[in-house]
Amino acid sequence: MADREKILRYFRAGGDEELAAKLLDLAEGAHRSRKFRVSDFLDPHGCNVAEIVAANFENVKLETSGGFKNAERMKVAFVAEDFFGQPDFGMVCFKVEWDKRYYELSHRDILGAFMGMGCKREILGDIIFIPEGAQFVADKSFTTYIMNNLTQIGSAPVSLTEITEADLLQKEEKVKVISATVAALRLDAVAAAGYGVSRSRMADEIKGQNVKVNWKEAKNAAQPVSEGDIILSAPRQGRSSRDQGHYQKRSFKHHAEKIYLMGRVSRYVDTVRFKQ
Repeated sequence: MADREKILRYFRAGGDEELAAKLLDLAEGAHRSRKFRVSDFLDPHGCNVAEIVAANFENVKLETSGGFKNAERMKVAFVAEDFFGQPDFGMVCFKVEWDKRYYELSHRDILGAFMGMGCKREILGDIIFIPEGAQFVADKSFTTYIMNNLTQIGSAPVSLTEITEADLLQKEEKVKVISATVAALRLDAVAAAGYGVSRSRMADEIKGQNVKVNWKEAKNAAQPVSEGDIILSAPRQGRSSRDQGHYQKRSFKHHAEKIYLMGRVSRYVDTVRFKQ
């Protein structure tokens, strides 16, 4: 059995102790039952925490699924090595449609509808847009509740259909590449260049806890960033999206989902890739 206190102490400094404790409970449950235990939906950082937890158990392996083939938010299953069945991830898939002649809905609108229904972000996987509307994945235990309550998003009446996982379309990622010159690889400087806002405004967003680096809340404006880092921003518009339990992953100017640092990192020039 893994040393629980040692693992929690490892995650304590990074602020992930609570998440690690929940995942440890699942891993220990899988170990004791010789079956499997499944988490809520996790972002990529949460999945990384789960991988570290699972690595501390000799007889437990980790499997993941988010419905979509290239899902970002996924459930993790801690599976006992002597369990020979397939873990049930407990997911349900939906297609939601609305009249696009009169209503233009965003990722934020759909998430806001769920928050308004009293749902936590952890019950939802990815949301992707399709010509007819959108597809999303959710926790199966909420199927009836979602079917009965998701009748409107914003001011748009919507129709909801349960679909199979095979019906889910692959997520497409649009990118644009820009180059920016920065004096230092500080978070405020790089993020400001990438999102097309002033450095002081970005510093305010970081201070307001509206920016994440690699899905973890940014520590401060001077936090160093490096090649491969992913920067997400939740701009404040009325009620903070952070208060609603989610990050919009949209830029202030370019409507980008997130930005990546890519290419050769030097002191003066960094290339920032945008997802739109």
